Formats: sequence, C-alpha cells, structure tokens
Amino acid sequence: QVILQRIREAERDMMFEEYRDRVGELITGIVQQSDSRYTLVQLRERVEALLPKSEQVDGERYDNSQRIKAVIKEVSSSTRGPSIIVSRRDPELIKKLFELEVPEIADGLVEITNVAREPGYRSKIAVVSHADGVDPETGEVIIPEAPDIDPARLSDFEDQIEIRDVTPHDFGRIAAQTAKQVILQRIREAERDMMFEEYRDRVGELITGIVQQSDSRYTLVQLRERVEALLPKSEQVDGERYDHSQRIKAVIKEVSSSTRGPSIIVSRRDPELIKKLFELEVPEIADGLVEITNVAREPGYRSKIAVVSHADGVDPVGACVGPRGSRVRMVVSELRGEKIDIIPYNDEPARFVAKALSPARVREVLVDDDGKQATVIVPDDQLSLAIGREGQNARLAARLTGWRVDIRSETEFSKQESEAGYGEEDAEDVGGRCHAILANGRRCPNAALPSSRYCGLDSHQALEGKDTDVVGQA
Repeated sequence: QVILQRIREAERDMMFEEYRDRVGELITGIVQQSDSRYTLVQLRERVEALLPKSEQVDGERYDNSQRIKAVIKEVSSSTRGPSIIVSRRDPELIKKLFELEVPEIADGLVEITNVAREPGYRSKIAVVSHADGVDPETGEVIIPEAPDIDPARLSDFEDQIEIRDVTPHDFGRIAAQTAKQVILQRIREAERDMMFEEYRDRVGELITGIVQQSDSRYTLVQLRERVEALLPKSEQVDGERYDHSQRIKAVIKEVSSSTRGPSIIVSRRDPELIKKLFELEVPEIADGLVEITNVAREPGYRSKIAVVSHADGVDPVGACVGPRGSRVRMVVSELRGEKIDIIPYNDEPARFVAKALSPARVREVLVDDDGKQATVIVPDDQLSLAIGREGQNARLAARLTGWRVDIRSETEFSKQESEAGYGEEDAEDVGGRCHAILANGRRCPNAALPSSRYCGLDSHQALEGKDTDVVGQA
C-alpha cells in the first residue's frame, strides 16, 4: 500500500508539472459527464479537467462523448492531485482557434492584438501585420513567384550555397503540440471524408455488425474498426433484444454527412432486408435466375414475398425454400422466428390474389380491373384463415398484389346473390350491380358503369343491346 501510494503521488506530481506551464493553451477533450455545476472533460487517459458552469457558454450543450475545444484557465495542486480548470468563455480561446486555422498567425506574420467577446453571441478581434505583403484581415501572403531554375545548374555551386535550418527559434513545446493537433485534426477530417465516400453509395446494402451498446433511443452497431452505425428505435423490430457483442444483420437506410463525421443509419424493419437475406442464401436469386418482385412485411410477425423465375426448369418457390427448407430456415432464424410465405408471381390477377392468400384455400376470385378490386370466395371453414389474425393475412395479400381484396364465404356470397336475383329487375334498369351472368352461372359482383347495365369489362359491355346477359353468348 505504501508503494502504491508513492506511485500515485509521483503520478500526480508529474501531471502537475506537465500542465502547470500550459495555462492559456488550447486543448481538445471528450465530455465524460455533465451536471448543473460542471462538465467533466477527459484530456487523455487518466487525465481529466473541469469545465465549471461559470466558464461555459450560455446555450451550449455538452453531451457525452462530444469532442470540444477549450483553453486551460488554471492548474492547481491538492492532496487529491492536480486540478485542471478549462474555459469556453475566455477570449484566449478565440486567439488559439485562429492560430489553429490561420498559418500566418502561427508563423507570427499576423498578430491578434485584442479580442472583445460576448460568449455565444458576437466577438470582435483587432489584427496587425508584421510582414510586408500580408493582408491582416485575410491573412493572405503575397509571395513573388520564384524563377524557374534547373537544379542541375546549381550543382557546380553547392559549396557556395548556404543551407540552414529555418525552424523558428521560438518553436517550443507549445508550438509543436499545436502543430501536432492541427495535423491530427486534418487526418481525422480526411478519415471522415473517406468514410462518407465509402458508404454514401451503399444505401440498401446488407451489412453485418456487432452491437456495442443499446439504450431506449438507439443501438450502436460497429461495422468495422472505427466505423459505427446507428440502429434507431424506429428501425428496430418490436420484441427483439440487442445484447452487447451480439452479431446482427441490417440494411443501410441512410448515409448523411455532418460536422462530427458521417452518420450511418441502418434498419431491421425495412422490407429490403428480406430481399438481401434471400439473395445471400439463394444462389439463383444472386445469379438473376429467380427474382423477388415484391415484399409485404409486418416486422416480427409475418412476411409475404412474390417470386418469379426467369429461366426454364427453375422453380422459384422451391429455390427459395431449399432442400428440406434449409434456405428459408436460415432467413427465418436471422429474423428471429418471423414467418415467411413464399408466393409464385402470376400475371393473371385472379391467380396471383388467390395464391397471395395462402395458406387459405380459395374457391373463386372475381376481379374488377378498372378499380383493381378482387372479390375472393372461400369455403366457410377457410374464412378465418384467409382473413388471418386481426386481418393480417388479408392485409399482407393486399400489399403484395397491390389490389383491394374483399373476402367472402360461399354461404355469404350465395345469400347475397339470391337476395339480388336476376330476372326481377326491369331490362332497362341501369346502374347498381352489373347484370352480366358469368360462365359459372353467377352474377358479376362488380358495379355497373353510369348509364349502363354492365361493368367496364369489354366482354360485359358487349352484352349491351343483346337479348341475353350470359357472357360469351352475345
């Protein structure tokens, strides 16, 4: 314990000696915590500084992990170690920031003689030039162009040419530290630009990342070293947990640039995730032999995908299911048990709508092409299955096909037909329900066009003026 105590005391003394002569110097730190009295700023490992309320700028927020710049205001020694006070209000901060950005000030060609500041609102600085050809307002140095001289012509006069070190005599530790900060800042900015350029064209791409931390607002996902993405609450699937160090897949939703670097937003709710997962597991999709034409999804519960084959002899549904269901099982596992219905796409709306209502069996589909509405007739024992829990199956089928789906049982449809009747209406009646009789002997369920006894289907309109309402006998 005595040895450890001596080591800690030696570390405190070394830290105090390191920072006692750095009052007024610009530092960059990371906010660790903030309360009503002060903000704790980490300068480097095991070295922290205090930003008191009196040295903070009104209206500024200091969030955790935020990188801020300040000047060292005071360094004092105590029994608990050196106390470093930094300031965001000190006018010296303006000088140091200009020195960081304007090389002419750092080189002594231009000097800031005075700073008048109202923190958070406005500042005025007075500048003066110490060199000819330097504009003190812009800091621009007008250097005459050097004559073009071939270096080979000077080789004979090397003994007459004086070579000397032009490093300024006052280039001390503070100037070296400032130069280091400028170089590191430029490197960080270059890294941010490279990262933004790398990910800006990858929106919609599938990525794999490791969960770093998770809270009520978002989950932080590490894509690779020093590259992180945000999975907001709005893009998470209800009921899913994201534990630390867990590996997850998601799609890139948005990439935007900001002063703190590129912001990468990923999603687990986007229907594009299902497309990319199947592309990963099904070689036929990756090769373009099978295509997923549409996806309807209720994240965490059930999804329906429509697939079509572009090659003879390739079954699109079988390719997606895989041997003994191995391929679709991998996708379901990644989606944490979300059910997936794989539907074969069909150009005929009636057949497509019937398949989309799977696993329910459909007896008949009556379509209205103009209104994109389909009336689906199902056996009585299949009605609840076709509608699904809280209408989920019907809702997903409508999204997948793009048609409005009206599901009726056989008993309900027959009762409606019998109540409507066929021969009781006057032959000249117009409007209401279409009078056409289909091949199955049932009346067309579509609405008749204004001033007509029939709907908009060409075969039904051909019955106008005929002495029969049966389609195909006109």
